[in-house]
Amino acid sequence: MAADIGLFEAIYSQRAIRKLKPDPVSDDLVHKLIEAATKAPSGGNSQSWAFVVIRDGSTKEKIAEWYLDAWNKTYVAGTDGGKNLPDQIKRVYGAADHLARNMKDVPVMILVCGRNAPPAGSEHGGGFYGSLFPAVQNLLLAARGLGLGASLTTLHKLHDQELKDLLDIPGNVETVALIPIGHPIGKYGPTTRRPVEEVTHQERWDSAKD
Repeated sequence: MAADIGLFEAIYSQRAIRKLKPDPVSDDLVHKLIEAATKAPSGGNSQSWAFVVIRDGSTKEKIAEWYLDAWNKTYVAGTDGGKNLPDQIKRVYGAADHLARNMKDVPVMILVCGRNAPPAGSEHGGGFYGSLFPAVQNLLLAARGLGLGASLTTLHKLHDQELKDLLDIPGNVETVALIPIGHPIGKYGPTTRRPVEEVTHQERWDSAKD
């Protein structure tokens, strides 16, 4: 297990890790990740989250098949296999492509779900997701703190009903994020981000920053 690191060190060095070793991830580490996720705030203390831990090889293979299909239909088809992307994006694309083609080999997947999902287009949708994504971020930060690699993915949504059927997920539960977890290949951050001054507006919107 990695040595404890400070909160801001975790925040500043966290990045999506899409290249993962096939080495097992212990039950204890997975428990810590989910426990950290459940410490997130939620609207009205609803705690509507639920987590499906996926390790079975045949299940991962089926999910990986759907994930790769979604990847090919969206990112590969839309970018001519990454050829039409700016140079600074190609590295990210390459890592994402690696994940899509090797998803079945990740040690564990955690499917983050939400109970009692509102109907599609409902005015309550914002509150529903606002009570789930803080848990996702907690899980990702915990992965960084434990020396694990993780990334937030949503391409499974293109095969959402098939995934629900495969995992016996009831109709009033929404799948929100599929997070592959493993020991990282490569390094963490620091990440490159736009300066705070460029993205901060004081009192009113500054159109000069557009």
